[in-house]
Amino acid sequence: MKLIVTGATGLVGSEVIRLALRNPDVTSVVAIARKPVLAPANVGSESQTSKLQSVVLESWTSPYPESVIRHVEDADACIWALAVTPSQSKDMDFSDVTTICYDYTMNGLTNMAAHVSNPFRFIYTSGVTVERDQEKTLPFLSEYRLMRGRVENAILDFAKQHDDQGVEVTVAKPGGIESPGRDAISAPFTTMLETFGHTPTVHLSELAAAMIDQCLHGIAKDPLWGEDLVEIGQRALSPEDYL
Repeated sequence: MKLIVTGATGLVGSEVIRLALRNPDVTSVVAIARKPVLAPANVGSESQTSKLQSVVLESWTSPYPESVIRHVEDADACIWALAVTPSQSKDMDFSDVTTICYDYTMNGLTNMAAHVSNPFRFIYTSGVTVERDQEKTLPFLSEYRLMRGRVENAILDFAKQHDDQGVEVTVAKPGGIESPGRDAISAPFTTMLETFGHTPTVHLSELAAAMIDQCLHGIAKDPLWGEDLVEIGQRALSPEDYL
């Protein structure tokens, strides 16, 4: 499988790359970013770091240049892990947050769909608090959560409109993400996440492995909630694969 990864320098994207390089069923990993992407230092001796192709993209809202398209061609899947987090968004103009979260994503999916394999599986990394129902009144982070919900709706609509091209989409919606070296998720935050009715936390390696699994073996459902990600990720991982 030839896999495209965006957000490759972030928490989730870098773990997707690490596990994809370790997975023999992934033959090529195309990391699209604003700067060169190196293989993670902790990728392990069993990996094939030569599978990683680092592709620099300067304009994320324009048609992709030929230098990028030639790496995207014939890809089988994409894990889109590029977004602005809620905490990051507080220090940014919201129009810029929307451009990164919505415009980058839709422009990327549109550019990719014209050049990739059939089927093409696109997995969007979102979160449990994101709301697709644009009529809902939300008690906190309303503008942000609804905007991210519009992204989810848009990529799902795109897949319906391009069903004849084999575009398949799902959204991963974890709660808190646990990993070594990160601060423990607080009890109050866990309690808040539990109010959404899904497994409140997922290990970073399980999240990444679950998304890779769905790219390889087909999308099981939409969305993929925390409990789905934990179950799929645990099934896909060997003990030595965990961070």
